[in-house]
Amino acid sequence: MQTQRWSKERAQAWAQTQPWWVGCNFIPSTACNQLEMWQAETFDPATIERELGWAAEVGMNGVRVYLHDLAWQADPTGLKSRIDTFLQLADQAGIRTVFVLFDDCWFPPVPGPQPDPVPGVHNSRWAQGPGHRVVRDRKQWPRLQRYVEDIVGSFREDERIGMWDLYNEPGNALLPLASLPNYLAIPRLLAPLFRHFILPSPSLALLQLSFVWARSVDPAQPLTAGIWAPIPRLNRFQLASSDVLTFHHYLGAQSLAKQIHSLKRRFDRPVICTEWMARPMGSRVESHLPIFKDAQVGCFCWGLVAGRTQTIHPWRDQPGTPAPELWHHDLLHRDGSPFDQGEVDTFRKLTAPA
Repeated sequence: MQTQRWSKERAQAWAQTQPWWVGCNFIPSTACNQLEMWQAETFDPATIERELGWAAEVGMNGVRVYLHDLAWQADPTGLKSRIDTFLQLADQAGIRTVFVLFDDCWFPPVPGPQPDPVPGVHNSRWAQGPGHRVVRDRKQWPRLQRYVEDIVGSFREDERIGMWDLYNEPGNALLPLASLPNYLAIPRLLAPLFRHFILPSPSLALLQLSFVWARSVDPAQPLTAGIWAPIPRLNRFQLASSDVLTFHHYLGAQSLAKQIHSLKRRFDRPVICTEWMARPMGSRVESHLPIFKDAQVGCFCWGLVAGRTQTIHPWRDQPGTPAPELWHHDLLHRDGSPFDQGEVDTFRKLTAPA
């Protein structure tokens, strides 16, 4: 049983077998959140197949996809069957998947039919998983352990899965900051307060146990949890525990190049950016994708098709805000046409076989 972090040698050997990963954070345009994507009543394989095909046409070979513990709790066998269906559709398109198991961002989850999105609001129905209340209630953690061990254990040797991303943005938890899902939007004067007080200790404890639970089933795929904020104790644990290092980045090209160089120099492990592209903040396809390629750092932009998540809107848009002229995230309209043909051309050019 593999109970320890992969050695640098094993991680680098894994990287040698991988392509240059280029993909997106994927949810079908008909789903407003993870529950609407994965619950049996609203699982939409037709849309998933069509939109994964568009991803492949753009030049992508990977997608990062969020699961949810409540979908598993309601129907473990059914969820795993739907996961297998998703993996079949992705594999047919030549795409491998990174699954995310937990997420501290946005709003408390409620199972069952999901409300319609709030017009004009970015990720207005995105569901925390398992939710801050559960993160603080350790009596519920045994079912989270069963969830992690069942999902990772059931697919532990599935070559269609590239990595397990155990916990997205742990500590991104204060509702007043719900419209600021990335630390880069926090004013400089608040950074010390943020670093030391915003991260709830239960989130870090759950992250730590998530690695233990996932390693207990000895997956063939690497484990990771991406750094996303200047929170020293969280960053130290993530960088010391991940087999492959991952990070989020929503600023300009110079900042991106600096962070890639720092991670590679300090840790000598494979590096992948699991979230990027926020056009109004200077994180753009034409400036960033060449940096990722030159560094051979995998990258997953946020969003593919503009849909019920409404992530074309900036993080701070208020209800009723009309669609922005410059999209925040996402690459394609619902009919598959690009927001910007030049962006799609850049993807195709840089991902084309040599």
